[in-house]
Amino acid sequence: MTADEALRKIKLAIETSPRNGYIAELHVQVIKYASILDGVTGREFCEAVGLTPAFGTEFAKMRKIASRLVDAGLDVDRI
Repeated sequence: MTADEALRKIKLAIETSPRNGYIAELHVQVIKYASILDGVTGREFCEAVGLTPAFGTEFAKMRKIASRLVDAGLDVDRI
């Protein structure tokens, strides 16, 4: 899967999530696709999924956390 495909899937997941749960969905999706999005900047991410640039920080945090979760045994393919 390419980064563009992952970004399209993330955008769809966020758009179809409950209104009060889209931040949690954002976090889960970034963790799920973190390895694919390795070369994507926060700004590029926000532009691709239609979020304000302020969410670039959330993207960066979740991408960093993802590797620790995978090291602890998380199977991102099950998310």
